[in-house]
Amino acid sequence: MKRVIALLMENQPGALSRVVGLFSQRGYNIETLIVAPTSDSTLSRLTMSTEGDEKVVEQITKQLNKLIDVVTVIDLSDSDHIEREFMLIKFNEDNFPSDVFEDTNIISNVDGVINVQVIGTSSELDQLTESVNVNEPIEIVRSGVLGISSNKNILSIHN
Repeated sequence: MKRVIALLMENQPGALSRVVGLFSQRGYNIETLIVAPTSDSTLSRLTMSTEGDEKVVEQITKQLNKLIDVVTVIDLSDSDHIEREFMLIKFNEDNFPSDVFEDTNIISNVDGVINVQVIGTSSELDQLTESVNVNEPIEIVRSGVLGISSNKNILSIHN
């Protein structure tokens, strides 16, 4: 089962390496990973998706909490949450499927190359990728999963 884990960690050199190292040492796979600074410049928020049952994810979160750089960890999959992914797709103008992208934001159309941006769930973007592959896109880039609790729960240093 896919799980989305979010954590706050010190915004320091080596912090990300230690988190990723924990996964590789334990034989866990990180499917997607996004890291960005927070409004507090000393902290970064990391959101990742991984596969595993509750027991595996519980073990992962316990191990993450032991890392010196990690401030707090939450398994977003345990409660109501919102997941989105961002995708950029580049087409030759001749192969652009305009019927598919009626509601999508075309972000550039230069020298016969059209770039579009799409935001949706991972499964929506998987389906879209499958449907446009017949149009031979030049390039497809995906961000990985972003996640946030849909209720009043927040990821903060006060958890």
